[in-house]
Amino acid sequence: MDQKPLPFNRPAELVVWQRFLSGDTVAFEYLMSSHFQALFRYGSKFSKDREFVKDCIQDLFLILWERRDRLNAEVAVKPYLMTSLRRLMNRSGQSRAGLSNEIPDDDQGAFDIEYSVEEEYIEQESVRVLTQRFKKLLDELPKRQKEVIYLKFFQEMDRNQISEVMDITPQTVSNLLQIAIRQLKVYWKFEFLTLLLVYFTDTQFYWHHPIF
Repeated sequence: MDQKPLPFNRPAELVVWQRFLSGDTVAFEYLMSSHFQALFRYGSKFSKDREFVKDCIQDLFLILWERRDRLNAEVAVKPYLMTSLRRLMNRSGQSRAGLSNEIPDDDQGAFDIEYSVEEEYIEQESVRVLTQRFKKLLDELPKRQKEVIYLKFFQEMDRNQISEVMDITPQTVSNLLQIAIRQLKVYWKFEFLTLLLVYFTDTQFYWHHPIF
């Protein structure tokens, strides 16, 4: 059977989601394959148990398939999936070793941000040093501030999407972002801004997604 053309001016991801809701198995498989890695990276920030994270992702998609006739057809797909995984992991594994309890509220525990700068920049020793310092400063932020930074700059989410994922208000998202950026700038000042220009200009996050 020929694949239906995507409706004009409709986000492709949303069209796939709606086809999945109608029972399209090809759309379901595409949804899983296209989001698995991002969900795994996100889930791994709350649990060191890789198999547990994978199991939760698989369980999530099974639950979505079983409940597809009751799901909202108009959603921001990526934030919705990340929110659902976060809640499922919280319900399924609070007693497991390696999982941070009280995921939405606890500022203790690990939330590692992994990022890479293009090799042509890393080859410059000065940028290599800045990159190492930047990562060290990120690692010293409280967990919720790191998560906001991750969702904002590495997952390209807006304030409302982040608030949905983290189950906090949009204003709290703005507050956490401002506090995190302010703290980084206090300790790094000029070097911080320099690396933001190098890194986020390359990834197109900095100019297309204002910090505030």
